[in-house]
Amino acid sequence: MEAPPPAPETAEPDANAAEELPNFTHRQIRQVIIGVLLCLLLSAIDQTVVVPAVPSIAADLDGFGHLSWIVSAYLLTSTAATPILGKLSDAYGRRNILMPSIVLFTIASLLCAVSQTLTQLIAARALQGIGGAGLMAMTQAAIADVVSPRERGRYQAYMAGTWAVASIAGPVLGGWVTDHLSWRWIFWINLPIGVIAYALSSSALRLLVVRGRKSRIDYPGAALLSSAIVSGLLVVSWGGGEYGWGSPVILGLGALCVVSMLVLRVQARRSPDPLLPPRLFANGVFTRGVLVASLVSSSMFGATFLLPLFFQLVRGADASDAGGMIVPYLGATCLGAYASGQLARRIGRAKLMIQCGLAVCILGFVVLSMAGPATSLWVIAGAMTVMGIGVGFCQPSTMVAVQNAVERRDLGAGTGALLVLRSMGGAVGSTMAGTILSARFATGLAARGQPLIDLGAMHGPQSEHELGPAVFDAAQASLTQALHWSFGACALVVVVAFVLCWGMEDLKLRSRP
Repeated sequence: MEAPPPAPETAEPDANAAEELPNFTHRQIRQVIIGVLLCLLLSAIDQTVVVPAVPSIAADLDGFGHLSWIVSAYLLTSTAATPILGKLSDAYGRRNILMPSIVLFTIASLLCAVSQTLTQLIAARALQGIGGAGLMAMTQAAIADVVSPRERGRYQAYMAGTWAVASIAGPVLGGWVTDHLSWRWIFWINLPIGVIAYALSSSALRLLVVRGRKSRIDYPGAALLSSAIVSGLLVVSWGGGEYGWGSPVILGLGALCVVSMLVLRVQARRSPDPLLPPRLFANGVFTRGVLVASLVSSSMFGATFLLPLFFQLVRGADASDAGGMIVPYLGATCLGAYASGQLARRIGRAKLMIQCGLAVCILGFVVLSMAGPATSLWVIAGAMTVMGIGVGFCQPSTMVAVQNAVERRDLGAGTGALLVLRSMGGAVGSTMAGTILSARFATGLAARGQPLIDLGAMHGPQSEHELGPAVFDAAQASLTQALHWSFGACALVVVVAFVLCWGMEDLKLRSRP
């Protein structure tokens, strides 16, 4: 017979409150996980499903000049809202934050679907990002509430499978819906899914303990944190593209980011209940864990940016073939996540999983940094698979290590901080990869005595004929060399993560939530 649901608590916990929490049965844990996985799927897939539809949206709404904001608006608001919602959930409970987040996400999806101008769509996407932040952060925190760090591997298949569907099916579904129906259906479909997610998670999250801890909302801290995140993301998104790195806009945003962070640090020490408690960053495992997660995310997004370019511009594949060629990388990431969870459950520690993941990830990047037009596809597929397994080992293991290290009262804030830095790491990684690629490509052309050409000129079966054999050969050699530098830079980022992880304390994983 299953144990009855744990009764809500009202007393404020101390630092060792984890010892007072009730044990959840396997059935109750599975009920919570299944209840929130649809929320995780909604949030994860909405970051990728819209990408193939961007050109159609821009054409329909006559907004090619600002089409990047369709994606950027969601990224900015979701990243800024994640730590705020995580902190609030520590005080008011996961369910009390998740339910409004689902409603907001669903309403924003409706507004996206009926938008008549690009401005309306961007505003609706920004609103949708706030809801998406609640879906992502509350899912991770709720799972940590009911599953102990050591037992997380037992349920890793659920989460790994969800990420696999979001990573692989998102772009494919977005392209199919856009071609056969309309880009608006990408958002319409969120409505019934949102209703189902609300019903499932509302029932499941009633099992969770509501701490009932009194809390003051640190409004100045929230404003400063949002300012730092948004200005930082705009720097990496706009720098070197819409604005030069030395332009007043980029320098001003960079200064705003630095000043906001410095003032936020002062505010955190003054506030009785800061958004990001200083005690979090005094915890060496937490600090190193979130930095490692951010660096791994940076390399992962760098690879996701570089691999399709390698297959299309160096190997001559078309867009659909290139998408299929990176499936081993995405699939191996999910396989690595599942395997690392199972091993961590047996070993009882997460550090070894992270170190192994970083080591094989470096190996995969090194092989790719030497690949060229004549390299066997089997070798490239093997390198992507190894790299994907490494990323899969690292991402959930760093989450487990961080959640295992923080005090119970800081679980939501700590989870939110990791998700934010991981998201910002991804933005920096893709920008870093693009910047190095463009710079080394231009340098290579100049060294070969060729004029600067746009990378897009090398795309398509007629590119060699249009450029001429001599220019095309020089451009392909320059691009291959530029990709070597870019993949090498990703490998170096993972090396830095490995060094940070080496000095991290290897805490034993708790056997209770």
